[in-house]
Amino acid sequence: MAEPVAEKTIDSLRSVVEEEKQEFARPGSERSKLRLALRALNHRNFRLFFAGQFISLIGTWMQTVAQSWLVYRLTGSTLLLGTVGFASQFPVFLMAPVGGIVADRHNRQRTVIATQAASMILASILAGLTLSGRVQVWQIMVLAAGLGVVNAFDIPARQAFLIDMVAREDLLNAIALNSSMFNGARIVGPAIAGILVASIGEGWCFFANAVSYIAVIIGLLMMRIVRPADLSHQGSPLENVIEGFSFVRRTGPIRAILLLLGLVSFVGMPYAVLMPVFADQILHGGAKGLGILMAATGVGALVGAASLAARVNVKGLGKVIATCAGGFGITLIVFSFSRIFWLSTVLLVPVGLTMMVQMASSNTLIQSMTPDRLRGRVMAVYSMMFMGLAPFGAFLAGALAHRIGAPWTVALGGFACIGGALAFGAHLPRIRSQARELILMQGMSGGAPAEEITSRGLS
Repeated sequence: MAEPVAEKTIDSLRSVVEEEKQEFARPGSERSKLRLALRALNHRNFRLFFAGQFISLIGTWMQTVAQSWLVYRLTGSTLLLGTVGFASQFPVFLMAPVGGIVADRHNRQRTVIATQAASMILASILAGLTLSGRVQVWQIMVLAAGLGVVNAFDIPARQAFLIDMVAREDLLNAIALNSSMFNGARIVGPAIAGILVASIGEGWCFFANAVSYIAVIIGLLMMRIVRPADLSHQGSPLENVIEGFSFVRRTGPIRAILLLLGLVSFVGMPYAVLMPVFADQILHGGAKGLGILMAATGVGALVGAASLAARVNVKGLGKVIATCAGGFGITLIVFSFSRIFWLSTVLLVPVGLTMMVQMASSNTLIQSMTPDRLRGRVMAVYSMMFMGLAPFGAFLAGALAHRIGAPWTVALGGFACIGGALAFGAHLPRIRSQARELILMQGMSGGAPAEEITSRGLS
């Protein structure tokens, strides 16, 4: 029975590819590489999401930079910088499995609206405390922890919500464009924050972030979503959680990708928590310098996201993940030993590029291999590895930097990333077959010839 189904799937994929080839070969065709890279924007719901989320994310990055600088200005402590980072992301690790159940059992549109509204309230409270001059570090930690709880529900729902906004064949492009939006905001937000913090203070960055949520909430309310059938109401919530973890554990390719992502998140990502130290004590750039350094990371990440948006299939993403994890580690090591501001700024471009490409490629491959009914829960595990482990790394990095300094802390993280990349690359040949079967089964090859996927998989 499975054989005729597989043959039908292969024939269907092959016909799609032939149509694409004929369309591109036709003289005067309007289909260009740019339109191919932006094809998910043909869907009205995704356009609304893209526009509103981009405005909101600019505000989010403004708050991220301003909050780091505020904590550093109030305390001058790398340990407390790491502690605030821990408080903001630890709830993701703790609560993401619950968020995954909510994403699989309830209306994702309403869930994302609720999380965005909650984030707006928390940003407003932080803005009020800071502008009134009453803000204290413990208050920042409490609000950061509250935002972490919100993100534990927001991230799985928002990632799983992409399939509700676009056609299945455009999902991979939607993931890449979502990453492009995230990193485009990473360029604009820190640059604006650096100027505002230096001129009128951190509080106005928090206020701007609170206002920015209005755009995304309006966009979400304007969407017309045809909800797919709820597939996860069987069993208790605990059974649903166990089912999600069991799928990840027994699915070799997803397990390997998440382990590498978790390692990089734990030992590599905390470089961002220490960026105020580099900007002030090592490179002597102050708040404006911090904004420039963070924006440089965003430039690299945006370039990486744009390159992924032009892809029409998942072929070769396994090697891309291994290469980018290793490249991320190498550029972190070189950055850690730089004492020249402009050189450090340039080095952060490949740091951002490799980090983003690994993250987005991992997201793409995982979603390509995951059944719809498990999507929210699997993306919850993805959230735990990508964001949930980061606070432990941030806390460790803050403590380690307090003893051996920020440069050596970042360099050690870079060496660990290289080791993880080598281990993943060595394991890659053993997981290709299962990955090919899962991708073909989900019918999410993005139009690549089925025989090509079957022969290449993650290679």
